[in-house]
Amino acid sequence: MKMWEIESALRAEGKNVICGVDEAGRGPLAGPVCAAAVILPFGLEIEGLDDSKKLTAKKRDKLYDEIYAKAVAVGVGFADRLEIDELNILNATYLAMNRAMMNLSHSFDIAIIDGNRDSGIEYPSVTVVGGDGKSASVAAASIIAKVTRDRLMEKLDEKYPGYGFSRHKGYGTKEHYAAIRELGPCPEHRVTFLRKMH
Repeated sequence: MKMWEIESALRAEGKNVICGVDEAGRGPLAGPVCAAAVILPFGLEIEGLDDSKKLTAKKRDKLYDEIYAKAVAVGVGFADRLEIDELNILNATYLAMNRAMMNLSHSFDIAIIDGNRDSGIEYPSVTVVGGDGKSASVAAASIIAKVTRDRLMEKLDEKYPGYGFSRHKGYGTKEHYAAIRELGPCPEHRVTFLRKMH
């Protein structure tokens, strides 16, 4: 029950329905930022549930299906490339998180946000640094956000071939930078992220 300690403390304060919120895709040069909000049945043990970054793609895919099958509710939200360029990545992340919570089919008392800031969150929330490794709800959200975004980047690879999106998922790898230099940016590239390119 180690992954339920944060939720247990919130429940002791009378916050019974808790959603975990996390995002994927803050750092890439291309594609949207994706956030997920997940409400799990309290105390649910999902074997292998952890911060999505510590898991293999195969393990994440398996857990993704299990989370969807067992969660009380799952919501996903995006902020696209244009919103990222217009608002900056932090505010675009808040926008994606708010959309994810809005898309939940179930109301909740409080959200656990992964990170140390929640100034742009429109719902009652607490922040937990490294929450995706400490809270079952946030770990579940991190997996949903990561798998959803990775699958979207694979689709964008078909739409914009040559950049290798299905391999690096839009992150600034050597291969990706080389492709941008050769082909120029595509409509999914974040203009504000490319300014540092030489």
